[in-house]
Amino acid sequence: MILPAQLAWIALFVTAVLFLLLLLEIQRSHHRRVHSVMFDTEAFNERVRAYQFTDKEISTLEKIVRASRYENKDAIINSAKLFEEAVSDFYEFRDVLSVREGTLDAVTSLRRKLNFTASNLLEAVVSTRQFNVNDRIDLILDDGSPAKHSNILRMDERQFSIAYGEQYGNGRGLVGEKVHIRWTRPEDAVYTSVVKVLEARPGELVLSHSSSLEKQQLRRWVREIVNLPLEADFPDGESCKGILYDLSAGGILLGLPRECAPGQHIHIRFELPSFGKEDVEVEILRSIGRKNPEHPDFFSQTASFTGTFGWTQERVLQYIFEVHKAKKAENSPPKVAN
Repeated sequence: MILPAQLAWIALFVTAVLFLLLLLEIQRSHHRRVHSVMFDTEAFNERVRAYQFTDKEISTLEKIVRASRYENKDAIINSAKLFEEAVSDFYEFRDVLSVREGTLDAVTSLRRKLNFTASNLLEAVVSTRQFNVNDRIDLILDDGSPAKHSNILRMDERQFSIAYGEQYGNGRGLVGEKVHIRWTRPEDAVYTSVVKVLEARPGELVLSHSSSLEKQQLRRWVREIVNLPLEADFPDGESCKGILYDLSAGGILLGLPRECAPGQHIHIRFELPSFGKEDVEVEILRSIGRKNPEHPDFFSQTASFTGTFGWTQERVLQYIFEVHKAKKAENSPPKVAN
């Protein structure tokens, strides 16, 4: 007859043996990943030679591949998405704060040589590490205040910083808090994410990186009816009030008491809800006459943005995105509780 104490010892022994076997398998798997020949190694080596990577970049790329979830070495240099996912795995496995500066610099250099930054419209944007210095970006707080329009000042593998003017305060109260950022790639999409404020420096906020970007696809030049009041300034010094009937990131339809000739340039000022005042130059394309019954004395005229309008274009895209998002939420059927 086996005593209870003997059963306990047997169970403990079996558990120890199973745990030991598990450790051995983990060790073998790790050794296989670090030292074995991975899939598509030959194709990978050919691509590496073509890009003329430095020895440091090659060794860093090898580390990234082996720390990632992928077994195909060539795959991660064929796709920005796979590359950034592998980099995120590498930083999580090694702890980005403990990775040497030389290795971090090599990752940045690899991204640029592979053309995986956000500047490449043919590649997906899946990480804030793909953003570039001077990119425009919006900071959105949860207190309901208007978006704070800014731009990226510094960028490295651990963090990035954005301009934060004195009109917003010193930003110290945001340190440690999570905030929303919004970045627009014209003709592509609006990207949003949640990041952490790491530090507040004079004139800038230091933010953590994010590999979880929400992408809201936009059709090219989506048009939205707005009926916003505007003021127009003409080259001859005359000014008048009018109506902005609709707008898109590419052009507008406006109503003015004065008919303009095609090709004429004027400045218009209007306030875009939630985004503030806009002052931008437009070129009149054509006049379609007094077509709006609500404003019978106004000439309806189509126009396109011209001059320096990058910020306006991005804010128009973001405004249209917010309007469509709100409309979609209003029209969505209520969820039925289970």
